[in-house]
Amino acid sequence: MSATHTPRSPRAVSRPNRQAAAHRLALLESMLRVRRFEERCVELYSAARIRGFMHLYIGEEAVAVGVNQMLTADDAVVSTYREHGHALARGIPAESIMAEMFGKVTGCSRGRGGSMHLFDADRRFYGGNAIVGGGLPLAAGLALADRMSGRDRVTCCFFGDGAFAEGEFHETANLAALWGLPLLLVCENNLYAMGTALARHQAQTDLALRAAGYGMVSWAVDGMDVCAVEDAARKAAEGVRAGSGPHFLEMRTYRFRAHSMYDADRYRDKDEIEHWRERDPVEGLARRLRETKELTDRARAAMEARLAAEIDRAVEAADGAPEEPVEDLLKYVTSPDVSRP
Repeated sequence: MSATHTPRSPRAVSRPNRQAAAHRLALLESMLRVRRFEERCVELYSAARIRGFMHLYIGEEAVAVGVNQMLTADDAVVSTYREHGHALARGIPAESIMAEMFGKVTGCSRGRGGSMHLFDADRRFYGGNAIVGGGLPLAAGLALADRMSGRDRVTCCFFGDGAFAEGEFHETANLAALWGLPLLLVCENNLYAMGTALARHQAQTDLALRAAGYGMVSWAVDGMDVCAVEDAARKAAEGVRAGSGPHFLEMRTYRFRAHSMYDADRYRDKDEIEHWRERDPVEGLARRLRETKELTDRARAAMEARLAAEIDRAVEAADGAPEEPVEDLLKYVTSPDVSRP
């Protein structure tokens, strides 16, 4: 399905391609997994079972799911502090992520990172980074290592529109284009850098246009349409693998929740939020699949039941998992030798 696909009426779709239909249903289930996981995290945070900072991905699910369809197991992903959706779409088990949220030793970062520092080296998921734009130079380093070693890999780096105000973005974009790095830059433009609207911190709000100024292939994508995201990510990843250097995708999306659980969200008009909710990526795809008779109420209910059971198991496992022993707290910690003059 391309970015310009318009679903036909139910009468016109008699025998949809089974493989394509199964793929679209899988996209829906992946987005629902992220949505339901996040909603459960809200409940657990409100009950003080998850602590610290937590940034929700609700509303942006199409980006993580669509982009990850085009990445292989050998590719690398570098993320932001709003990374639960990226981690789930990458294939990190919900149990591992939930245990990390609970601060348990069975978490993907052994309980040491929490919500903002998910990490899984086996799946080449290199964070979770609490610094705005902080993952960009790390991604450039991974891509440079692959290019110098002759490995056929793509490094995908997710970041928000707020990163455009950081030097890390401009330095990374310049060097990536200069050196022709196999880097896929995915900007999740949700219109707000924390509580600051895009037009209040950027004179040019067409971020794809700005990225193109560094000599990268760049274009904007409807980030509320998972099929459009997948199609754009396919073209970009193919370009990177073909040796065309870094590619930049501006995913125009929206977060339905506040910046973080501590955010009062007083900087956005409620009508604006409701307007974007009408373009919900999860329900939008579900509606299209119902129109083409690829999704029935029974199939949707079964999907919801599977995901509820999966998340229930994750919470139960996190509840029963051990905390790290106090005597191990300095393990993996590097500190200067204070005994030396």
